[in-house]
Amino acid sequence: MTTTATRISNTPLAEVRNEIARACTEAHRDPATVTLVAISKMFGVDAIAPVIAAGQRVFGENRVQEARAKWPALKARHPDIELHLVGPLQSNKAKDAVALFDAIHSVDRPSLAEALAKELAKQGRRPTLFVEVNTGAEPQKAGVLPEDTDAFLKTCRERYGLDIAGLMCIPPADEPPAPHFALTAKIARRNGLSLLSMGMSADFPLAIAFGATHVRVGTAIFGART
Repeated sequence: MTTTATRISNTPLAEVRNEIARACTEAHRDPATVTLVAISKMFGVDAIAPVIAAGQRVFGENRVQEARAKWPALKARHPDIELHLVGPLQSNKAKDAVALFDAIHSVDRPSLAEALAKELAKQGRRPTLFVEVNTGAEPQKAGVLPEDTDAFLKTCRERYGLDIAGLMCIPPADEPPAPHFALTAKIARRNGLSLLSMGMSADFPLAIAFGATHVRVGTAIFGART
């Protein structure tokens, strides 16, 4: 009998993994250097459980409140799961974010850096931190402008003592993503950052070609959101 886990392991999760492997081969990279973050926002436990059963262990959420409602019980059953916050973070949610998430991809302003630094000290936790870069200078999006990123990284490190591990970007939907991936990678290199959170369902193979270490894939794994 074909189980749900077997179906999921064959498609679509396996196809995403295969695409990652193909992209790494073309870029002369080891697939082990790319982390697949399965974006489970707006999907419930019934949709997430089969993906966990198929072996996926890194998941991403956009909102602290949603993650807090569904992930503590799942993490209790599967302690090896990593949970990443990939959406904007309000400073007043820093306490909950530090307690719940293993990585935060959206550090983008001094007030948030300060709040995170205080909570890291209080809780003794060390989630992996990414600074979000608004490469398209889109007013509706969060993120540091590219020309301000070097100074912001210095502030995070020197004023707040944050260990920033990498950069994250979300290219504008109506522009080719390659220049945005290239720009983010360039800023990371000159600041000595090794991690790049770039690429989503439509463009993650291209992001891998530009050095992405974390690809954020939701629709290609879970299907369209309603």
